[in-house]
Amino acid sequence: MEWIEVFVAVSQTGLEPIAGLLYECGLTGLMISDEADFQEFLEAPDRDWDYVADELVEEKQKLETGITFFLRDNLYGREQLAQIKSALAVIQEQEKELDLGSLEMTMKNVQEEDWANNWKKYFKPFPVGEKIMIKPSWEELTEATDKVVLKIDPGHIFGTGTHETTQLCMELIETYLKKDDMVLDIGCGSGILSIASLLLEAKEADAVDIDPNAMEIAYENSDRNDIPREKYHVCAGNILEDEALHEKYSGKKYDMVEANIVADVIIALTKKVPDYIKDGGIFLCSGIIIERKEDVLSALVAGGYSVLEVKEKKGWVAIAARYEG
Repeated sequence: MEWIEVFVAVSQTGLEPIAGLLYECGLTGLMISDEADFQEFLEAPDRDWDYVADELVEEKQKLETGITFFLRDNLYGREQLAQIKSALAVIQEQEKELDLGSLEMTMKNVQEEDWANNWKKYFKPFPVGEKIMIKPSWEELTEATDKVVLKIDPGHIFGTGTHETTQLCMELIETYLKKDDMVLDIGCGSGILSIASLLLEAKEADAVDIDPNAMEIAYENSDRNDIPREKYHVCAGNILEDEALHEKYSGKKYDMVEANIVADVIIALTKKVPDYIKDGGIFLCSGIIIERKEDVLSALVAGGYSVLEVKEKKGWVAIAARYEG
């Protein structure tokens, strides 16, 4: 299997929080580069060496502080990259007082523009749960299906439906969504969860993402699925930090709130969602690595939710909880 090498430019201050974030996105085997380490090595008073080759000094002085990781060169790797970009945008917005570095990502052994298109050859129609068939917009179904067909083109945004976090959340939507429910999709990406909800007969859906590009992509995907704009409304912004955006969604309007993000954001949302959701409404949260499951469950219980179901798949967790009011 081919692997893609990705480097994230991070400040020394940002190394620990960004490494933690990448871990929450399911990455292991991170390679940390800290340009200060070699300088400390050179200046160490208790050193037991007399000479360092000029070539090594020159190489190390060019070292950029950051984190290197590897992604599979396939559709799953593409989905991971989109998830990581989204998570980095969130932490950069939330931690403005910290110098995290540029968080610019560089793909070392492939052109990102090429990879952005090559993954499409791996993306074929596939079923999710009992009711939904995901179909890339450029593919045709080879046989008839009685499932609801969700046509999707995620662009460079997270949300093909292939990631375990998305599939777990869609399975919970199938179980807990009722006809004519009002839905709020937080961190909507391509819009896949809220569009699935509308195709499964939700009355209306609002969606929000910190990435302004998600608005255009989500609307394009809703158009592909013949969803009228009066039933689907997408905004860009940070719902945790933007008070006007928070007020926009407040008022206990929603029967279901969906969030497929990372554990720390979901924990923060447990305090915000009660302003959005009706008493007795369902909060579906996914994007949780199994090591953070208990943290999220504890936050839900402390926030006045009763846990209805916990689903796990390949190290990822999704939770359905009812807000008791």
